[in-house]
Amino acid sequence: MEKKVVAVIFGGESSEYEVSLKSASSVIENLDIEKYNVIKIGITREGRWFRYSGDLDKIKNNTWFLDNSCTKVMISPSKGDREIIEIKNGMLIPTKIDIVFPVLHGKNGEDGTIQGLFEISGIPYVGCNVATSSVCMDKDYAHKIVDYAGFDVPKSLAISRQTNETEIEAFVERVNYPIYVKPAQEGSSIGITKANNKHELFQGIDEALQFDNKVVLEENINGFEVGCAIIGDDDLIVGTVDEIETPSGFFDFKEKYTLEYSKIHLPARIDNELCEKIKATAKGIYKVLGCTGLSRVDLFVDEKNRIIFNEVNTLPGFTTGSRFPNMLLHSGIEYRYILDMLIELGIKR
Repeated sequence: MEKKVVAVIFGGESSEYEVSLKSASSVIENLDIEKYNVIKIGITREGRWFRYSGDLDKIKNNTWFLDNSCTKVMISPSKGDREIIEIKNGMLIPTKIDIVFPVLHGKNGEDGTIQGLFEISGIPYVGCNVATSSVCMDKDYAHKIVDYAGFDVPKSLAISRQTNETEIEAFVERVNYPIYVKPAQEGSSIGITKANNKHELFQGIDEALQFDNKVVLEENINGFEVGCAIIGDDDLIVGTVDEIETPSGFFDFKEKYTLEYSKIHLPARIDNELCEKIKATAKGIYKVLGCTGLSRVDLFVDEKNRIIFNEVNTLPGFTTGSRFPNMLLHSGIEYRYILDMLIELGIKR
């Protein structure tokens, strides 16, 4: 059987650059070399593209871009070529690829921008399309679509620098504190704060505006958060539901990657009936937002067991210790097979 050529892209200009390096390292390490020829493409924080042929350890410790093996590279925009083009010693060296696996989190990677490049180039890729990636990255737009489709969502208000303070105060009066303040298009809880009073609210807004021009104010849900790992286009596979236990009620960036005080329960501490309702809700939201390939759908369960939408991650954390692969592993799907399924789906699509 002829090997598929898989271009794994990592790094990027996003604030989640380091997360991408960890996720990509796990993907590269676990791709079956009997099935795939793997091409490693790194994007620096400054947005420079290189083909990298060095050791995996240098990706893990973020020294890959200093390696002598790095050569400038670009993707051919000519539809049908399905090539990357290296620029080496004044020469253009093309290499055919079968599919791109963009292991990029956050802006310019998970928001539809790079997916647009693949679409223009006619290159198959793993994950959601341009529109879905863009919508899911924007917490305001995703909530509006999911709400319109009839699912429960938290009360929220999208604001900008021009928003009148009176409008903000009216929202506070309607939902009361605490209120979560979120950059509309950031991941990994970056820039998110929990406000317990007016001073913290406006301080949080100022902080969130450093990451995005649009900020979402969101009511607090008294309950707990659960997650669903989903793979598929039409026939969906849902992993075991997990549950986040956070003493502070806020699963921030530090807690997501250290679990210093928080704990992930896998499976979630819920009965089977509620578990099946959560899975059905997650699948419904996945389809409503047009997800393909994979996504992690995060939900809240309130004190009345009402299931409320939180967000969708179209490229969730992908290390072997991350929630997404672990939920699928718990349901019997090994990490290496997850990669096989995603590549097969991308090529078929």
